[in-house]
Amino acid sequence: MIKLHHLNKSRSKRIIWLLEELGLDYQIVPYQRDSVTFLAPPELKAVHPLGKSPVIEDDDLVITESGAITEYLIEKHASGQLSPAKGTQDFVEYSQWMHFAESSAILPLLLKMFVDKDGCETNFLAGYADAETVKVVSYFDQSLQDKRYLVADKLTGADIMMSFIVEILANNNTLDSFPNIAAYAQQLSTHPAFHKANEIEASY
Repeated sequence: MIKLHHLNKSRSKRIIWLLEELGLDYQIVPYQRDSVTFLAPPELKAVHPLGKSPVIEDDDLVITESGAITEYLIEKHASGQLSPAKGTQDFVEYSQWMHFAESSAILPLLLKMFVDKDGCETNFLAGYADAETVKVVSYFDQSLQDKRYLVADKLTGADIMMSFIVEILANNNTLDSFPNIAAYAQQLSTHPAFHKANEIEASY
């Protein structure tokens, strides 16, 4: 059985959604953030030296990084669902969005979050984070014009990966400025496994 080491309020919720979408048997090992630092607890370092979540254990494999876990689970268990066929233009776009979620998209959002949390004046970083956030989120919004999903008009791992970006924007009350992302958020919420993942995380 797959074991998911899950940290609340983290990117790990995407993996719960994916596991539910695939209908797999799995066990959650829950961890809570430190109430003061909001960091992961040291116990996670016993699972992987970085002490971060998500981490899955599948037989003798220990796999980290949301994108790698998503690709692994889809490749092994999805039977052609949740990703376009390899060798197609759709697959190239799918791969780009899979990587975009944890590179271009997340960096400025995290920088902005850290600057806001620190509360200090910066010479460069705050302005850079704001400008980059507008750039990448506007690109994301424009890419969803007249689309229900990012690729191939169906739910794929790319949508599951990008759902964390949508969640950050929703938590920051900025979805009203990006109507295509707002409509996309509604579309993602039509999937029962999406709600099940929210319920499961809330239970921990």
